Amino acid sequence: MAVSRRILLATAAAFSLAASTGVSFAADKLVIGYQTTVDLAKVPQAEGLYEKAVGLPVEWRKFDAGADVIAAIASGDVQIGLVGSSPLTAAASSKVPFQTIFISGLLGDAEALVVSDKSGIKEPKDLVGKKIAVPFVSTGHYSLLAALKHWNIDPKQVQILNLRPPEIIAAWERGDIDATYVWDPALGRAKASGTVLASSRQVGEWGAPTFDAWIARNDFIEKHPEAVKQFVKLTGEAHAAYRKNPAAWTASSKEVQDIARLTGGKAEDVPGILAGNELPTLEEQASAELLGGGLAKAIADTARFLKEQNKIPAALPDYTPYITNRFVKEAAGS
Repeated sequence: MAVSRRILLATAAAFSLAASTGVSFAADKLVIGYQTTVDLAKVPQAEGLYEKAVGLPVEWRKFDAGADVIAAIASGDVQIGLVGSSPLTAAASSKVPFQTIFISGLLGDAEALVVSDKSGIKEPKDLVGKKIAVPFVSTGHYSLLAALKHWNIDPKQVQILNLRPPEIIAAWERGDIDATYVWDPALGRAKASGTVLASSRQVGEWGAPTFDAWIARNDFIEKHPEAVKQFVKLTGEAHAAYRKNPAAWTASSKEVQDIARLTGGKAEDVPGILAGNELPTLEEQASAELLGGGLAKAIADTARFLKEQNKIPAALPDYTPYITNRFVKEAAGS
């Protein structure tokens, strides 16, 4: 059985077991799962503002990949988590009980396929027979498969290795891999001795867009709707602050320094990464194109692709139950 499918089945099993034992996941504290991606929520996170806003004790847990966040969401260990569109789709397809409450970013140049300068890879056809590392069931994994399909390369013609970002960098520096599809800070480390062959912006233009989003467990939403609203409102304020004057977010600015500290990356890389993604405001998120309905189509398209690639057992006929614009609308109007 493929590693990615084992992850999905284990995730679903974690929820089913807990449900069968009568365990309630609705906690009187909020555990938030975050990743080392460059995102604007890290500014209020660094300043301790979520703890003041949501009205509950807050615990932050760091994860290296979205599949790990999904497993924690499914088990009830985490109530709100940041995941990419691919693990989000896989989790919804396995009927993990959550809703998408906020879009962290529509991915552009912040994720990319980088080839080692020592690999001899000059163009896509040179990938055949090479070792490419990527975290399975991640947006990078989805984008890699979509890029290979665009280039008419059968995934079986390359060696795709399931590694998390810290493991990718270690393997990269040892020379054990020829390429990687990953995000910062690992992306920046790889680019220092490699060349970008394709970014998620290009892959999106080829018909496979990706995004990062905050999701919340249904039972937590039901018990603490005001906490979810305040989480969304504060995150939306961070987006609005950036969108108001992105030029002010320089390597020496406090906001960028905070993001770099929580990602483990370099401050000088952060402004370019932010500029390389689309970072929608609360009002934009509530629109029909995004959380108002359009996102469900993007998830369905992703699910069909993942099913075609045998990365999920089946696609659902409708993904609208897994998104809501309720909280972005409430936050925008408050």
